[in-house]
Amino acid sequence: MAKLAYLLALAHASLVYGHPAARDVKPEAKVLHGREITISSSLEITTSYSSVLLSSLQSATATVSPSITATFLTGLPSGGFTRDPMPTVSISDVGSLAPIDSTLAPGTTTPAGTASANVFVPMVTDTPPQQITSRDDHAVKKLNIIDQDVPIETNKFYANFFLGSQTSSVWTLPYSLAWAKGHGNSYGIAVTHTERSQLAWGEGDVPRYFIGPIGLQHIVFSAAELGEQTALSTEKLTAFSVFANLSPFRGAEPIMSLPCVQGMGFVTALYNGAKPLLTSGTFFRTLKYVDQLNGITYKYQIQLEDDSQWLLYATPVASLGAPPFELQDSATIVGPEGFIGMIQVAKNPSNTTGEATYDSTAGAYAVNATMSGSVDGSAGSYTLTWGKEGVQNQTLLMFALPHHVESFDQETAAALTDIELVTTVKGYAKAVVADKITMVENDLPDTIGFAPWIRASNGGNGGSSNDLLNTEALAAVNSAGALELAQDFDQQTRLDSMYYSGKGLAKFAGIIYTLQTMAKNTELAAAGLVKLKDAFNVFVNNTQPLPLVYDTVWKGVVSSGTYKTGDTGVDFGNTLYNDHHFHYGYFVWTAAVIGHLDPTWLEAGDNKAWVNTLVRDFANPSTSDPYFPFQRSFDWYAGHSWAKGLFESGDGKDQESSSEDTFSTYALKMWGKISGDANMEARGNLQLAVQARSVNNYFLLASDNKVQPERFLPNKVTGILFENKVDHTTYFGANPEYIQGIHMIPLAPSSSYTRPRKFVQEEWDAYFSNGRAENVTGGWKGILFANLALIDPTTSYNFFADPNFDSTVLDGGASRTWYLAYAAAMQGTGTTAPGEAVVANDAVVANDAVVANDAGDQDAEVSDGENYSDVEYRSSDDEGYDDDDIYSDVEVRSSDE
Repeated sequence: MAKLAYLLALAHASLVYGHPAARDVKPEAKVLHGREITISSSLEITTSYSSVLLSSLQSATATVSPSITATFLTGLPSGGFTRDPMPTVSISDVGSLAPIDSTLAPGTTTPAGTASANVFVPMVTDTPPQQITSRDDHAVKKLNIIDQDVPIETNKFYANFFLGSQTSSVWTLPYSLAWAKGHGNSYGIAVTHTERSQLAWGEGDVPRYFIGPIGLQHIVFSAAELGEQTALSTEKLTAFSVFANLSPFRGAEPIMSLPCVQGMGFVTALYNGAKPLLTSGTFFRTLKYVDQLNGITYKYQIQLEDDSQWLLYATPVASLGAPPFELQDSATIVGPEGFIGMIQVAKNPSNTTGEATYDSTAGAYAVNATMSGSVDGSAGSYTLTWGKEGVQNQTLLMFALPHHVESFDQETAAALTDIELVTTVKGYAKAVVADKITMVENDLPDTIGFAPWIRASNGGNGGSSNDLLNTEALAAVNSAGALELAQDFDQQTRLDSMYYSGKGLAKFAGIIYTLQTMAKNTELAAAGLVKLKDAFNVFVNNTQPLPLVYDTVWKGVVSSGTYKTGDTGVDFGNTLYNDHHFHYGYFVWTAAVIGHLDPTWLEAGDNKAWVNTLVRDFANPSTSDPYFPFQRSFDWYAGHSWAKGLFESGDGKDQESSSEDTFSTYALKMWGKISGDANMEARGNLQLAVQARSVNNYFLLASDNKVQPERFLPNKVTGILFENKVDHTTYFGANPEYIQGIHMIPLAPSSSYTRPRKFVQEEWDAYFSNGRAENVTGGWKGILFANLALIDPTTSYNFFADPNFDSTVLDGGASRTWYLAYAAAMQGTGTTAPGEAVVANDAVVANDAVVANDAGDQDAEVSDGENYSDVEYRSSDDEGYDDDDIYSDVEVRSSDE
């Protein structure tokens, strides 16, 4: 499809100063550019609008009541988690695995190296491994997408524009847009902003859900030329933006296009020789022409019958004067014939002085965004820079979400205004006047490794790993590990589900790491690693029951399940790009463990290339990769991932498990560390910090949460978070342990970073204290008691150490071995064998630890509270202390302190 003439004209309009008295003077020719390519053009002045408007203030009387009715989708849509995340594979005890006469030599866990100045750089751009065959017959066809043969974002906010009926809403925040397609007798794009007073709530003092209305039409951008044959197409689909085009009929050139960008301050419609029609289901009360603002843009004020105030800005191209807009009736505003130019609308919230701010930014609009970020140890920052078109002399007005505002750098904070508009599920968005925003994170999880991680006790930033176990825990872990590694790996991992298979592999990887590093049982760990490599190799060779395929339509690696069965829901919808970060994150973390325990594995065969292919599918850091889109799952504007792929959804994208989201990022961080990709490790640390912030604003509801509505906070978690709805439930049931527990799994070293003690305590008290957790059955019971280790590791440990422990309370992705070790380590005490002392927790050695080679005396005991200088400490791999180094003036304290 040819580039639009009006886009060539509007994309880069020069600022031209003019005065009403000089409207008969022809301005200088403008330099005009197309999107992303430079094309020069000059447009002759074809129209001079009269300087005398029909009226400075036009009023309309509604003869019928405005349409304020809307739809509330209280049910759950198809295409989400439709099954319990607990695999149903039966696990039988077959005795204990025997150690083998071999030891492991794990590689270093020091940082992978120095990251680039911008960590968003390409990984690799080669083809996926050849054992992953290609297919071009995906179940979901591209619907009116102009871009061809390029990676297409499948999980972004605008997907409803090209899925199903194409009429479901798209949330740019704080506005939503929807193709009317006849609704309200219009075929244009409806603009809506919902106030909290318009939300629908579930019953009771603590409602199960709150939902924004669907179908309201505050202002609809349309044209007289659009009717029943109107076609909607999309173009320039990026991670943060899309162009939505309307044509009079399919195959015709678009006459109207809307650049849709997350956080856009104005909704902008670009017209190409059409007669604008603005309609409203809420009804227009008044329309008032105000003035010319910047020599090229003309301002109007609109009041709707719901008393909301809106601003309209028209910037004509190839014409002179204020384009006339006539309030034809309470539902319709008619613009001039053959209009070439842009029309922008914005809601002006009451009780603000923001109108002057809107005026100063009108005429400019965002078309896309680019991502950059830098990391230095525990500090990092990331910047969203918007591509700007329209009147270039104007600075953009954009909206930032609460998690952005919390972490603004000084320059961005200075650009904040007093304009704020509420969103449905992410609190109040605040307007900034800036062409870019930068957020700073000063508590990156760079000290988190494979071992249990404990936050700094003083409540400050940072924390430390602890892989020390006391004598009792050592015995319990070794016993449980031998039993669990004797299980049939193949039975639990070679499944017709990437999700369940990944969970099984990660379970065994966790056991093997625990035995090697925490229990110091390298011969048993070596025996388990042999089995794990064989199980993982099934997937590298792509010989699992439902092999992966490379989809050349949307460009990604997907399960062959839907191709084989025709069922789009197979494996939670993996073939349609659902949940890829959940599914593939388990494989990536497992690979990190294998590569750590046996560094030679990384360079063997296709191991590294295969894992990197999964990473590129859901977390590709580059827009230049021809095989995968940029960051398919994670939304760098929203601050978290979206699980829903190519399924139309009336309430937009959704995510059900904030903890599996953060785990997938933790997996990226660890794979980057082990595979030697410093940029991936740095990105993982930065992304995990952003997630910790956003998850605790939007998903985890501590009593002091200021973002979500106060009456909803007692639910403690959102449940499923959509773009337009929060529903305290799951796709597979409404038991409290399901709803709360799915935001706990899996228990990982990063859990104590993303799930604060305050929140965990409040959640436990609200739902599971006083014996209620004891009444839960199945794998969810184990999840609850494992999560308890974040606040009460002793009770957690005792639960799993019980001689009468019932293994049926373990999720198929969890092990008793890891839970025992994790809870024991979180207690902060432990011992280690002579000659292998570890300096843990910021050079604090736990009670009863033994310091090797103390002034030449092997096995010297450490007394509580004494200071030791010139003491040699031999470190574990996770602590970053090199063997044979001398550490002077190290204070050695008892764990009791």
